This record gives sequence, C-alpha cells and structure tokens, in this order.
Amino acid sequence: MRPSGARIRSIFTSFSNPRQSRQQRAMSRRLLSGSSRKNVLMTTLLAIQVSPRGGYSTSRKLTSDFIEKWKAQHPGGTVVPRDLATTHLPFVDLPWIGGAFTPPEQHAPEVKAAIKVSDDLVSELKASDHIVIGTPLYNFNVPAILKAYIDHIVRLGVTFTMNYEGLVQGKRATIILTSGSDFSPGTPYASFNQAEPYLRQILGFIGITDVNVILAGRSLAVDTGEKTLNEFAEQFSGQLQSAVA
Repeated sequence: MRPSGARIRSIFTSFSNPRQSRQQRAMSRRLLSGSSRKNVLMTTLLAIQVSPRGGYSTSRKLTSDFIEKWKAQHPGGTVVPRDLATTHLPFVDLPWIGGAFTPPEQHAPEVKAAIKVSDDLVSELKASDHIVIGTPLYNFNVPAILKAYIDHIVRLGVTFTMNYEGLVQGKRATIILTSGSDFSPGTPYASFNQAEPYLRQILGFIGITDVNVILAGRSLAVDTGEKTLNEFAEQFSGQLQSAVA
C-alpha cells in the first residue's frame, strides 16, 4: 500500500529526529523506496512500428531512439512492442462486424476469432500510459496497415460511446511521422500532409488528446546518400528528448 501524504511527511520528519531508533528509520526508507518503485513500474510505453523497411527505415530508427530515451527517463518502465509490419492484421470483415455489434453469447467460432484480434489490441492500448507511433507518410496519409490497426481499436462501446465520448483517457501519444519530402508548416506542400490531422482526430476521438507530433521530413537524403541514417536521426534528438519528458 502506498503511504499517504501525511505518512510521507512524518517519514521525512523522522530522519531529523535523533531519538528515533535505527529500526524505525530503516522501515521509513523501505516505505519510501517501495512507493517510488511502484510509481516507476506502473509506467508502460506502447511502441507501434509501421514501416516494412526494417533497418533501412527512418521512422523505425527515430522510434527506436525515442524508446531508448524513454527507458532512460523511466528506468523501471515497461515497453510493449507492437510491430504492424509483422503482426499481419486482418482488415475489418463481416465476422469482425458481427463480433463488434452482437452480444458475445451469440458469437460463432469465426466471429470470436475475428473480434479477439481487436479485443487484444484494445487491451494493450488501455494498459499503456504513453503510446508512440512511428510511421512513414504514404501518399500523403498513413499506410494501410496502420489504418487497419486503427479500425480495430476504434470501437463503439469499447473506446468511444454513442455520444462520441472517448473512453481511452489519461494517456499521452507521440507520433513520429517521416516523409521523403518536407511537409512541415510553412512549406509549399504543407497542406498535403493528411496523416497528422487524421491521427490527431482519431486519437482525440477515443479520448487521447495529449498528442505530440514530430515531423521528420526530407528523409530522402538518407536514400540518396546525402546523410547517414544516424545523421538524419540526430537532427530530431532534441524533439525526441522533449517528448519523453
């Protein structure tokens, strides 16, 4: 059990009391350290990777750097990886719709299997404190596999209500969005970036409104050899550090 605020104050006060026994001081230290460890262990990062390019991917490199900085900031935290390039998510189909909109006791085996994928992804999302999504920009929007993931986690009565109230609250999200060209604000093609407003809207719809977006444009410089992958990533080190704070 975590000690109350009054109990913590009395513990701190006890360290300045020379008449307190060594045993009492040791017990106080254990209470404080146990409370601190509990707070650290409760922190969970859900790390969603999207690109199929493996070690050549700029979004994967930046997301990996983000994870390392997050782990340094939260030494007792847990990182839950979700690699969409290897998860092979099915798209929403008729059995899935049947599972989402009928009572569980009416589910046939095919329906149960279809909706279980969604149930597992939603549970994973709800168990996290911070979500990082590392994704490339495909044709001005998100890749199809990320859209498939979103369709699995946006569910009536599970992550939002009939009144459009988000049910996934109290969480932070960081989106790392890479693109070959530069679509950042003020550039000639800034309005072509449909991914950022879409992701902000869909996350906000399910209740995640604390969203930070890191636009990592001009990744084509890595493919053309103008910059190494590490040199490209280093440009965004400060933004990544701020995002984990």
